[in-house]
Amino acid sequence: MLQKLVNELTSYLADGQNCRNIFRLAVVLCLFFIFKPDFSNFIQEVPAAEHGIGGGILYEEDISDADNETIMSLASLESLIQEPASLSKSGVLLYDTHLVTPGENISTLAVNLGLNQDTIISVNKITNTRLLQIGKVLKIPNQDGILHSVKRDDTLDSIAQKYNTDPENIITANELFSGDIRYGTDLFIPGAKLDWVSLQEINGDLFIWPINGIITSPYGYRRDPFNGTRRQFHTGLDIRGSTGTPVRAAMSGRVTRAGFDPVMGNYVVINHHSGYRTLYGHMSVIRTRNGAYVGTGERIGDVGSTGLSTGPHLHFTVYKDGVLVNPRMLMK
Repeated sequence: MLQKLVNELTSYLADGQNCRNIFRLAVVLCLFFIFKPDFSNFIQEVPAAEHGIGGGILYEEDISDADNETIMSLASLESLIQEPASLSKSGVLLYDTHLVTPGENISTLAVNLGLNQDTIISVNKITNTRLLQIGKVLKIPNQDGILHSVKRDDTLDSIAQKYNTDPENIITANELFSGDIRYGTDLFIPGAKLDWVSLQEINGDLFIWPINGIITSPYGYRRDPFNGTRRQFHTGLDIRGSTGTPVRAAMSGRVTRAGFDPVMGNYVVINHHSGYRTLYGHMSVIRTRNGAYVGTGERIGDVGSTGLSTGPHLHFTVYKDGVLVNPRMLMK
């Protein structure tokens, strides 16, 4: 029996690879007994719910050592590791392209491309996201930001201050060789976003509907509803409603006019921010007054058929800086 074991061991050691493995094991065991490592520390698996995104390994230390030496946990060490400042700075602006496919809109594009809606809208100079067409080729930048058209009195510092960014970021992104900028050019402002009003305008979410109802006559040219032959330009939307239905302010603002007109009947005009003004006509009752401040959705009157009207409805007009605009393109 003993002779058999000796023969098998001799055969095993005849293989050079086996000898090397035994040698490595012997070295490890020698080091273990020489240095006698302390295994009082232990590793505990931490569930994802306790550790944020994903699970993790939590290293806990025995602080009852005789020398009372405090050893930092792994989490503490990680907090001392600072990312290089260069990683937070903007890089040179680069563009790729994307072909709009069926089912895509600005919201889904932003998610799929990892960019803000503001960025895609601005760099492609989109004025109405609802009119985004299939097959349109979009420019896709390698970082978030918007375009700024340089005005006559603009300086690099004033632009940077407006968007709360470092002038160096603008210089780097646009590959400027100095702080000199030219009037009329477009500068990419890294990290900047569109102001709230501009974004609401472009997305068509600026105004709420003053009443719920069907549009019986849209904005634009139409046949005269009274003689049926002459074409005339309709300055707003006619929205059908029952007499007495509450009419609500489409956006907060100040009432500048409230009264009666032979054509518009009982009407109200409200001035809003950013140069917008709305008109509400043919109401049966006015429930506000000149100079009053009204909030979005506040009742300002009731649907009626006063003035030049063929039946109960609300006439709704929108002006931007004194110019007529299509209300439907700005309504949620």
